[in-house]
Amino acid sequence: MTALVVAVVLLWILVLILGAMVLALARQVGVLHERLPNFGALASNDRLRAGEKAPLVVAPTLRSESLTIGAPSATGRGTLLFFLSPTCPVCKALLPALRSLAWRERGWCDLVLASDGEGHESFVAQHALDSYPYVVSTELGLRYGVGKLPFAVLIDETGVVTAFGLVNSREQLESLFRARELGAATLQDYIAPPPGPEVVELETRAEPQRRNVT
Repeated sequence: MTALVVAVVLLWILVLILGAMVLALARQVGVLHERLPNFGALASNDRLRAGEKAPLVVAPTLRSESLTIGAPSATGRGTLLFFLSPTCPVCKALLPALRSLAWRERGWCDLVLASDGEGHESFVAQHALDSYPYVVSTELGLRYGVGKLPFAVLIDETGVVTAFGLVNSREQLESLFRARELGAATLQDYIAPPPGPEVVELETRAEPQRRNVT
């Protein structure tokens, strides 16, 4: 009986030690997460440039109307152009955050959904998207250089691209508006520092040494 009690006590001691280690590890992970920079939407595009005019495209909507993308706005508001697909699971997961963001920013910009192919009527009805313009155009995606989804472009009221990129989370969606405030295409462009003069100086000094060796 004594040996059993000792084994149980030792087991509980080990459990308490393991629990303390897990708590310490969780705390360190939290500290590391706070110190990491908040990277935003990933810009991967050879057609768009922040600060330049957006491609002007007249595209049809599901309501059999024509919508001009990239033109100066008559309402004085910008456009959040969101490229999605009914078969894209990430796009579907982002829809609640997208609607929330569109409501929050409704005084500054309008949400426009864009896609191509077929099967959009049931998708719009299923996810209650009929209150937003829904453009179906292959040309629009090509002109805006969209290769992967979901992809978002923020255009101001004058028709100028202010931010763009691949978005996989609410944070990345919101980063487009943050990047616009900072005057950068993405948060990565703002966070990443330019090469310092020390690097150039080090390479310059190292060159004579390589020549002496050869």
